[in-house]
Amino acid sequence: MKEATGELNMTVVTVVAIGVILAFFYVFIWPSIKTGMALNTACNAAGTGDYDMTTDDGIIHCEGGSCTYKDANGQENTKACAG
Repeated sequence: MKEATGELNMTVVTVVAIGVILAFFYVFIWPSIKTGMALNTACNAAGTGDYDMTTDDGIIHCEGGSCTYKDANGQENTKACAG
């Protein structure tokens, strides 16, 4: 019975650790990836012209070969588009 309890405890520790890693990814890493994908999409659509795009979280404005993403919190990210 002691072995079964030890295995259950290790399973609980593993599940909690995986949950913490997924929460970290979702809160800190995923927003950067999502912003990068949105900027790449806008750059591809704009080329070197003007282009505006609305996403779920903000607005992207492309002008003169560069795109700027402004989210709902007012933070901005800019990407130079190859054209």
